[in-house]
Amino acid sequence: MRRLDSRDPGFAAAFDRLVRDRRESDGDIARDVADIIHDVRIRGDAALAEYTERFDRHRLGDDWRVAPEACREAFEALEPKLRAALELAATRIRAFHRGQLPADRDETDEAGVRMGARWRAVDCAGLYVPGGRAAYPSSLLMNAIPAKVAGVERLVVATPTPNGEASPLVLAAAHLAGVDEVWRIGGAQAIAALAHGTARIAAVDVITGPGNAWVAEAKRQLYGVVGIDMVAGPSEILVIADAANDPEWIVADLLSQAEHDPAAQSILITDDAGFADRIADLVGVELALLPTARVAKASWEEHGTIIVVASLDEAPALANRLAAEHVELAVAEPEPLFAQIRHAGSVFLGRNCPEAIGDYLAGPNHVLPTGRRARFASALSVLDFMKRTSFIEMGEGALEALGPAAIALAEAEGLGAHARSIEVRLGI
Repeated sequence: MRRLDSRDPGFAAAFDRLVRDRRESDGDIARDVADIIHDVRIRGDAALAEYTERFDRHRLGDDWRVAPEACREAFEALEPKLRAALELAATRIRAFHRGQLPADRDETDEAGVRMGARWRAVDCAGLYVPGGRAAYPSSLLMNAIPAKVAGVERLVVATPTPNGEASPLVLAAAHLAGVDEVWRIGGAQAIAALAHGTARIAAVDVITGPGNAWVAEAKRQLYGVVGIDMVAGPSEILVIADAANDPEWIVADLLSQAEHDPAAQSILITDDAGFADRIADLVGVELALLPTARVAKASWEEHGTIIVVASLDEAPALANRLAAEHVELAVAEPEPLFAQIRHAGSVFLGRNCPEAIGDYLAGPNHVLPTGRRARFASALSVLDFMKRTSFIEMGEGALEALGPAAIALAEAEGLGAHARSIEVRLGI
């Protein structure tokens, strides 16, 4: 665990190293992923079957696709309290994302030009749902529901089933979200199949969802063949907290992301050195209570950071440089700090709003940019499953008003046919 103090002479250099720290896999997986994509594109289902047997220890026979009835049965078999929790999450996620639906635009200006844009959903979306280190039904809901709200007609899930075992929770969530197809394939090969299609699996238009480094690299390489949500890396949380907080709460928040992955990152910024000491001391106590202690401990020891500042007024500038996936403002009056936060995937305001509530059912999407990508990227939304088509309509008078200027510009660019297509209409 690193500890920095903004008053130390070497702070600027140390913080710069923290900002530039890359926690994505440093292995050279690009070539392996390119080979897998090429193999699936050429050999299709045969390649998928071989990779599934090799990596998931499961021989695909008649069970390539999980039957809709199995998803329904998994949902109906849920313990009532858990089923109610999933339903509440789905309701809240759906309500929030309905508010994101964009409006079409149609107007005519003073020159008589009618113009605007119409929004339409993509025809088909593919969702990747991990099945390795952990299976997350919440992630399925966060990806599938915005797609459904957008109006996607065909929704396809690819999820690995190690040893042939599918997660009942993932299947239940697929039923609840209205997923149309669930395929027992994972890894880069699943992304390749969704992008290019095979004899069994029809290609999709957009692929979203989290995954390991191979999945992320496959999405990166296939962008352009299909749309993608983002190339995401390990989870991260930045907590900005004063000494009035219960330190146990703050430690729990920091470890809530550390338990995801040894490469996850948890950072605390506080203006009280004594509070920082208490946080550092309590981490070991809290780890002892966690079933995920091995992963969380590795993450904290390698990437955990405590930063002591002279005043929390310094925190927003530091937060903006980090551009973290999750930012908690654990202070009595978070609004002044929030007003200065320009780069963050999602912000949690006040002492009583742990990041974990956003992971499940607050409403906003938990698929967020990592690795400082919040500088230019946003949370998954209905817009990731939609595209905008602009349109123009011109009457004779409008073309007479604007045509000569367009002709001048076309001629200046040396594009005579462009100019000619206007001139013939104007009789020039």
